[in-house]
Amino acid sequence: MKAITQHHYSRPFLQIRYDLHLKTNVEEVIIRSCHKMCIIFFKFDPRPASKNAYRLILAANRDEVYNRPSKVAHFWGTNGEILSGLDQECGKEGGSWLGINKRGKLAALTNYMEGNQNSDAAGRGFLVSNYLMEKDLDSYSYLKKVSTEGHLYNGFNLITADFKAKQDTLCYYGNRGSPEPIRLNPAGIYGLSNSLLDTPWKKLLQGKQHFTNIVNDQSLSCDGLVQELLTVLNNEELNIPDPILESHGSFYSKPLIEALSSVFVRTPNYGTRTNTVILIDAEGNVTFTERTMLDSDANKWRTSSFQFNLQD
Repeated sequence: MKAITQHHYSRPFLQIRYDLHLKTNVEEVIIRSCHKMCIIFFKFDPRPASKNAYRLILAANRDEVYNRPSKVAHFWGTNGEILSGLDQECGKEGGSWLGINKRGKLAALTNYMEGNQNSDAAGRGFLVSNYLMEKDLDSYSYLKKVSTEGHLYNGFNLITADFKAKQDTLCYYGNRGSPEPIRLNPAGIYGLSNSLLDTPWKKLLQGKQHFTNIVNDQSLSCDGLVQELLTVLNNEELNIPDPILESHGSFYSKPLIEALSSVFVRTPNYGTRTNTVILIDAEGNVTFTERTMLDSDANKWRTSSFQFNLQD
């Protein structure tokens, strides 16, 4: 197990044009309603044909208010077996958005875009942390339990997985979709943003195609694959007009929908603040790379990489 840290300070700032005559301030709408507007692309191939292939390739962005307190990815929990970032927002401390443990459990969360948020709802980030600490329930059983409590939360999507020597399983549940969790098909490529799994928002389709092209390139080294996936995650191209996204987010202003239409989101005080790439190879070697914003400054970033072996 090792951690390598580098510093990067080179990202240009993308100016978003706002209508100064809008009655509702776009930044205030974001801060109030759009926490964790994330996007995830992943390929699940539990028995890859080549030893050089991967059982999982996952690339994810966490979008958040820049000054929301959180800890960068680090090992925590019993015997330091869990690797994830952690929320430090008052009342939400210890929740997470994406993580993996050394026993092969992985979880990832996105919020569901909706206008009415219940301020008294349970914290969704604990759905990730609790699964990573879970000793008894497998990925499907955990989501089955969560599905009975889905009404306690604002809208969310949750991916859980077990990577074991004998069998890999990856499951999905969204509390604004089907009442039952589903097991995802092997050798599938998926995209998840702030609607249900594989909802065809243009940003999701564009990012998923870019992701697919890269993961199908067998010539890439591990480091090369990570760098190419970071390129996918840092694409600021706006994908508008998008009638499906605009319809889903009809309660938001046009400038906000425009800002949210890119894979990498950027506004003055809110946007993409963490890129994460997770690779699990045929032998159970995990590479976890996180690129995260420093000091709420959109021009300062740090990249950390962790490697470890799954334990049966």
